[in-house]
Amino acid sequence: MALFLTEADVRSILTMPLAMEAVEDCFLRLAATSSTNQPRRRLHFAEKGVLHYMAASDGEAGYFGMKIYSTSPNGARFIVPLYRTQTGELVAIIEAEYLGMVRTGAASGVATRYMARRDSHTLGVIGTGSQASTQLEAVTLARKFDTIRSFSRDKNRREAFAEEMSKKLGFTITPVDSAEAAVRGSDVVVTITSSVKPVVDGKWLEPGVHINAVGSNWPQKAELDRKAVLWCDVIAADSLEQARIEAGDLIQAFDGDESKWEQVRELSQIVAGKIKARSDDREITLFKSVGLAAEDIATAARVYELARETSIGREVPMWEPKTSEAK
Repeated sequence: MALFLTEADVRSILTMPLAMEAVEDCFLRLAATSSTNQPRRRLHFAEKGVLHYMAASDGEAGYFGMKIYSTSPNGARFIVPLYRTQTGELVAIIEAEYLGMVRTGAASGVATRYMARRDSHTLGVIGTGSQASTQLEAVTLARKFDTIRSFSRDKNRREAFAEEMSKKLGFTITPVDSAEAAVRGSDVVVTITSSVKPVVDGKWLEPGVHINAVGSNWPQKAELDRKAVLWCDVIAADSLEQARIEAGDLIQAFDGDESKWEQVRELSQIVAGKIKARSDDREITLFKSVGLAAEDIATAARVYELARETSIGREVPMWEPKTSEAK
């Protein structure tokens, strides 16, 4: 029997602290090679539909699985089938839109915890869509900010976002009129947009700033201009292999210069203490997030185990053994 968990079930279980703990453990296991990750692959269809699939295993936790999702003009649908490594048993089928949003925020939170200056006090967020809320929640768990500024092109949306998140998190979030106003003077910057063209100009960056660039996981899309990337002293990706395929910010900035890729580190190595996040407080650091199946599986496993403990979800018969016919 597999446990089926709906979006509502996941929302009732998954908190940001839980997700950050799961994702941090995921990076430790990636560093120790007890967890493995396969990059996302995409199948494109003439009807403008895309099937995305990505797989990972977590040997220490005892699970493996995939995130599979479709995108089309009608929206996106996400699901994670979760298996037990020891038996190959399908233990859960999890609707995973919210799970993906939270684990993406959690990865930025972990990166901020390890890469941002400890005295960071000003945060700038560009983007006010559904993913921006989990980004904001995660990075404010990683650092305590006195000033938080948010920007998006739509004035009404950025004002509504600032009001909603101020109430939810208990911080004052100030909507500003430009991306430059959000970035200048910030100690931590988060970009979480769907923009094809850069929304951050490198000349706006202050010494010592940490950037979480999250919105782009297509090679033709970039949120940071070339100067912003090349001025970074430390660049970390959640997966170097996957970043080479998807990280448009880096692909476009490096422009075929293979030596630039040699400078990119994996966040797992920083979390595990194998390399330094920064050498001094004036260095500019960048976490380029593309989103890993390993993060999804680690988070899904925690959700599944808590669902079992609290009797949440619905049992679905899958590949049940046939009963012998009566004689």
